[in-house]
Amino acid sequence: MPLALLALAIGAFGIGTTEFVIMGLLPEVAAGYGVSIPTAGLLVTGYALGVVLGAPVMTVLGTRVPRKRMLMLLMGLFVAGNVLSALAPAFGVMLAGRVVASLAHGAFFGIGAVVAAGLVAPERKAGAIAMMFTGLTVANVVGVPLGTLVGQHLGWRVTFLIVAALGVVGLLGIARLVPELPRPEGVRIRHELAAFRNVQVLLAMAMTVLGFGGVFAAITYISPMLTHVAGFADTSVTWLLVLFGLGMVAGNLVGGRFADRALMPMLYVSLGALALVLAAFALTAHSKAGAAVTVALIGALGFATVPPLQKRVLDQAAGAPTLASAVNIGAFNLGNALAAWLGGLVISAGLGWTAPNWVGAALAASALVLALVSGALERRTSRRAAGGSRVVAAGTPAAPAPVHH
Repeated sequence: MPLALLALAIGAFGIGTTEFVIMGLLPEVAAGYGVSIPTAGLLVTGYALGVVLGAPVMTVLGTRVPRKRMLMLLMGLFVAGNVLSALAPAFGVMLAGRVVASLAHGAFFGIGAVVAAGLVAPERKAGAIAMMFTGLTVANVVGVPLGTLVGQHLGWRVTFLIVAALGVVGLLGIARLVPELPRPEGVRIRHELAAFRNVQVLLAMAMTVLGFGGVFAAITYISPMLTHVAGFADTSVTWLLVLFGLGMVAGNLVGGRFADRALMPMLYVSLGALALVLAAFALTAHSKAGAAVTVALIGALGFATVPPLQKRVLDQAAGAPTLASAVNIGAFNLGNALAAWLGGLVISAGLGWTAPNWVGAALAASALVLALVSGALERRTSRRAAGGSRVVAAGTPAAPAPVHH
């Protein structure tokens, strides 16, 4: 794998840290600004919405900019947003800083996935995408726990300054290691938008929303599930989330490896297994050992779907993949928001702390159904194309014999 992927992974590490570390620092931020914790939760919601909206907008704005330069500009925007968050004198200013940082998120991963896939041979594309996303998964193992620890002892503003510094390292790495990649000639906004008329692209994005949404239905409410149901102490939750992060790292790498060999079968297996494990979590959550193992499996199976889903979008939007790739990153965050909302509904309905696991299982199972439909449509299209080729071959007249004078 080329060194340029390391630079992309560092950028992904910074973005992953800033996205998730706020969840562990909400009490400190709320106390610092004198607002309630639910109000401070707008920092999470605002970031997610910024990713969903920023992914297509920033990608469209960058269509006339070479991809390497656009990645550097996005990392610059990310750094500015985190510095603004760290120095914000009022809560509204910090919220604005979070939104600014989030605008870079979707476009960075979308464009970065296209760049990563273009740096390697066709049969290694999913592996290259997985290598970039390793930065995001490692952030949950290293960046988020350390950022939370620093924020609790030195102040949350220090955490965001450190994240901004990571962004600077990522920017310099991209400048130094990523080769110059000229903007593809002849690609216009209408070409990028045309990808959304492809039913396979839309099916892949729907799988992204539902499949990864299944993970967040459970993980959003993991803290009360582990403390009130499994019986863990509050202090154990951070390390159990590290276990979830380790599962993410493993699943991401395995997903990338096998998606290059058999993409659709990898999706069938990972989504099916994810649905089963999420359903099982409703039972294993009552045991400390069972809950710990299941949390790791949810991380592994959830992120095993990421490289194949991202590659599926790239393959199906091959003529103009950048916008579709970025929008699919937004689809992950849309799934997160949808699943968290649905999980909250079943808890509010009095169905118990483990009820979101059934929501997650239903979402993952729905994604599996869409994957099976997508695969069936693809096989039907291939059979028609093969049948058409045979008809053309059978109907081709023989070449006339040469005439000798």
